Amino acid sequence: DKEVRAIFLRLFAQLFQGYRSCLQLIRIHAEPVIHFHKAAFLGQRGLIENDFLTKVLNGMAFAGFVSERGPPFRTCDLFDELVAFEVERIKAEEGNPPKIIKHVRELAEQLFKNENPNPHIAFQKVPRPTEGSHLRVHILPFPRINEGRVQELLQEGLARSQGAPPATRGDKKCVVPAGPPVGMFISS
Repeated sequence: DKEVRAIFLRLFAQLFQGYRSCLQLIRIHAEPVIHFHKAAFLGQRGLIENDFLTKVLNGMAFAGFVSERGPPFRTCDLFDELVAFEVERIKAEEGNPPKIIKHVRELAEQLFKNENPNPHIAFQKVPRPTEGSHLRVHILPFPRINEGRVQELLQEGLARSQGAPPATRGDKKCVVPAGPPVGMFISS
């Protein structure tokens, strides 16, 4: 699964290399609008006549891609690193299947690590109910609640939450690396 995703990640990184240099941030409105110069992108890569890429760039999925990945200050991920820093490696691996496979496996391993940051924590599956368990009557009495203890726990929780710093997401935003300019990529 991860290797197939790594292949597509690499494909789209190759397809969209240099897209950041064709983005323009327009700050006319209260919320900035990001515009992608399709003609400049296709022209600089020498792909003006490429019908497939033109259709990809005109699609709704690409418009969503630009709006999500266009802002210059956001959380970066493996795709951003691939587009910005692995350009030369991808070009050097063209025509060398063992190197491509090695790179795909490295990307797949990174995808796995990103999704499973703590591999040593294993989740136990819930066992299936035994045969005929639905026929048995399991009515346990609900325990009585001590109202005083509930109030104490609520007060303790409120006191702790007032002194604690606000919760934040673990993702840290940074300036997205632009990578090399589009003119560097004359497609084969």
